[in-house]
Amino acid sequence: MVILLVEDDPGDALLVQELVADAAPGVTLEWVRTVTLASQWLGTQVPDCVLLDLHLPDARGLEALERIRSAADVAVVVLTGLDEEGIGLAAVAAGAQDYLVKGRVEPELFGRAVRYAVQRKQAERAAAALRVGRMQARENARLERGLLPTPLLRGEPVVDVVSRYRPGSAHSLLGGDFYDVVQDADGVVHVVIGDVSGHGPDEAATGVALRLAWRTLVLSGITGTRQLQLLEQVLLAERTGKHTFVTVTTLVLRPRRHAVQVMRAGHPGMLVRTAAGVDWLEVSGGPALGFAPGQADWPISELIVPPGTGLVLFTDGLYEGHSGAGDDRLGEEGLLALAGEVDAREPAVFVDELIGRAEALAERHGGLDDDIAVLYLRWNDDLRERDHRA
Repeated sequence: MVILLVEDDPGDALLVQELVADAAPGVTLEWVRTVTLASQWLGTQVPDCVLLDLHLPDARGLEALERIRSAADVAVVVLTGLDEEGIGLAAVAAGAQDYLVKGRVEPELFGRAVRYAVQRKQAERAAAALRVGRMQARENARLERGLLPTPLLRGEPVVDVVSRYRPGSAHSLLGGDFYDVVQDADGVVHVVIGDVSGHGPDEAATGVALRLAWRTLVLSGITGTRQLQLLEQVLLAERTGKHTFVTVTTLVLRPRRHAVQVMRAGHPGMLVRTAAGVDWLEVSGGPALGFAPGQADWPISELIVPPGTGLVLFTDGLYEGHSGAGDDRLGEEGLLALAGEVDAREPAVFVDELIGRAEALAERHGGLDDDIAVLYLRWNDDLRERDHRA
């Protein structure tokens, strides 16, 4: 234990040195005469406890306590005179952990007071960290509701949707991964998945803004290239750094023709899962939103997706993790191979198994660093039966 004594009276300092020697052998006692010198000392190291006299050449009373507490987050025991118990109590109310009256301190009482002061300070720090954690958890919940909404499927759902989100191991806040699914009154299903570059509350807030803007555009009937142009305008208005960009894939699923229109803005491809196996599909695309504002173009590709086919969309955190003991990353080819090894028939089980295997491979390096979002889409079985009867 290291104790910093702030005392201008050499006689009182000698008494404290004797108390430390009797009550806590092995404790290191550092002595300075002023609050200014104490603040300089605290700027380079932090002791376990500060013993603070309240009558110093450069600070008196609670001013001395406030200056010490401003210099470092450390346990403080105030030293008072025989007739100053009131100021000792005021010091405790102002943030000191305890007070001792000079001339009335026995070694046992002194040692106990210092130990208890250190423990109380540790308890205060733990309580503060718990409060911050709870606030962060509430903030996470609010951001999660904005980034990862419940799909809006109006009428009888024509697609089955499985969605998953996993925060990266290195981030306590959500990142900027987002997704949404909207089915309009005609049964056409609109899907978006995106990833804001960077991590933290600013990126998460940008992701929420883009997700809400996308849903608003869909409900307003705006689709195609115009939709991405407007999303890019929202990004330019909301991003906190000029180098922030967003990768996006959007789908428009038309159940009557089993057709899917795809637009890709810098986002990874997708997995296509059929009874014959799993393939990687990456249609033509344009740059991520924010890369070339006002100049980019995003072609629209149309696919025919037979009943029973699953489309798996994801953010790049799913394949950018390590693939084992070395420094190699899983990568797109590794993810495809991993997906081919998953034998689960049900979409939810397949997604969970795929994520679990990717996490297991990266476990030796602390898990997946980046957040991941995954969407599995498949035509509803009821739709397939209606088509078969027709």
